[in-house]
Amino acid sequence: MSHRFTRRQALGRLGLASVATLGLPAVLRARSPNEKLNIAVVRVGGRGAEDLQGVEGENIVALCDVDEERAADSFKAHPKAKRFRDYRKMLDVLHHQIDAVVVSTPDHMHAPVATAAMELGKHVYCEKPLTWSIAECRHLARLAREKRLATQMGTQGMAMNRSRAGIELLRTGVLGKITELHVWTDRPAGWWPQGIDRPKDTPPVRAGLDWNLWLGVAPARPYNPAYCPFVWRGWKDFGTGAVGDMGIHNAAMPFAALELGPPTSAEIVDSAPLHQETFPVWSKLKSIIPTKHGPITLYWYDGGKKPPASLVGRRRLDKNGAIVVGSKGTLYSVEWTGGEWGLYPQERFHDFKAPVPSLPRAPKEDHHQEWIRACKGGPPTLCRFDGFASRLTEALLVMNLALRTGKKIVWDEKNMVAVQCPEAAPYVKREYRTGW
Repeated sequence: MSHRFTRRQALGRLGLASVATLGLPAVLRARSPNEKLNIAVVRVGGRGAEDLQGVEGENIVALCDVDEERAADSFKAHPKAKRFRDYRKMLDVLHHQIDAVVVSTPDHMHAPVATAAMELGKHVYCEKPLTWSIAECRHLARLAREKRLATQMGTQGMAMNRSRAGIELLRTGVLGKITELHVWTDRPAGWWPQGIDRPKDTPPVRAGLDWNLWLGVAPARPYNPAYCPFVWRGWKDFGTGAVGDMGIHNAAMPFAALELGPPTSAEIVDSAPLHQETFPVWSKLKSIIPTKHGPITLYWYDGGKKPPASLVGRRRLDKNGAIVVGSKGTLYSVEWTGGEWGLYPQERFHDFKAPVPSLPRAPKEDHHQEWIRACKGGPPTLCRFDGFASRLTEALLVMNLALRTGKKIVWDEKNMVAVQCPEAAPYVKREYRTGW
């Protein structure tokens, strides 16, 4: 992964490297919890507008968006913030003023923007999934660790007290030996299109949109409204499909509780027809995740497919959720509602008492505020890049390799390669477009 830096940026990198050598945080001066951060937000339309609202108690010094129409309301709400289209120019011009950066771009631009900010010693909040490719995922984890930056992946439900209580509960061993994890979502049906081919028409680029900057590191292709806004999620060049979108949310609590990592294998159990350009309309996947207590089988269902309701006493399953299966019972988590969960069969756990809280709670159960607190020297975030965020993202991206290639993936974690599957290599480590 290569990036061009100005002389000023290079000097900034040298200064930050010396700080890291001393074992000190990358932020060069102490900061009071009451002192406001200078924050830049990259992509402030759509989901980015919500992330912007999450940090509005701080100083918003810069807003960056390639789509003026989508960003108009955010621009209007922050007239004093400097505006940019290109995040690289923003960081070049304002890097001495910016303390932290929020990244709310489509998946394919998460790593490029976050990397540029972190190389300059900026704390980063990045929407999920952490990255588009596995190599990018490991790169961001390494940067966060080496530069000792406060980072947070946007997994909002994990800030809820109920989610943290679920993690604490699972770690008591109440379910016995864990053997299976079932995770599902209704996406993409009704949210964005999948199972389609590339459109053949080439209409003019919509007014206010810089298509070249929107494409960023992705391969060049003509503009079409089939790609943006938001509908990019199902396109393999830009998004990571339902697995990368809702898998991050719905698998998060049990994944963190069980301290899981990358799988050794991933395969398609069943799916709608596969397409070259987009993920299938629905799929069922299986992966094997090693643990010190033995392997756990992770089953994934999307497009409205669900696991057997018999796992939770034939209770009606929500549209999104996760079930942890153990030798003594199961836990059913409706993750999209902020971590609501229950133990089954209910009569077996009637007298179970929740453990004493041991994990730090997020201020006001707010994901952004937890990150801001960490930026100011507070406790590390739960979903930081060099921990849970990168482990969960890599695990799900390995599962996506099966959908991208149509083959069973045998994952060599140490060497970061899909064994005897060269077709997976471009998705493990992406070749960026010329000039990026």
